Amino acid sequence: MGLNHTHQMDILKDILTNHESDCCGSVAECEQLERLIKSLLVNTNLEQNTKSLLTDIYSYSQQGKYTQHLDEHIVEHRGQLSQWISEIDQFS
Repeated sequence: MGLNHTHQMDILKDILTNHESDCCGSVAECEQLERLIKSLLVNTNLEQNTKSLLTDIYSYSQQGKYTQHLDEHIVEHRGQLSQWISEIDQFS
C-alpha cells in the first residue's frame, strides 16, 4: 500500500524540519524529497500554489544532492526551510 497525500506531506515536512533544526542532512534525504515531490506532483487536484511550493523544494533538493557542501547549502536555505514548513502546515 502506497502513502497517501497527507502522509507524503508529513514526511516531506519532517525532512525539511530536520534540515532546518539540525542544519545538516544527507544526499539520501535530498533524493527522498525528490521522490516524494514527484509522487505528489502527479496529483491533478493540487492547487497552483502547492505545485509552486513543491517545485521550489524540488529545486532545493536537487541543488543539495549535487553540492559538495550539503550542510552549507542547508544553512544558506534555512529561512526558506522555515517558510516552506509554515506553508506545509497551512495545507494540513
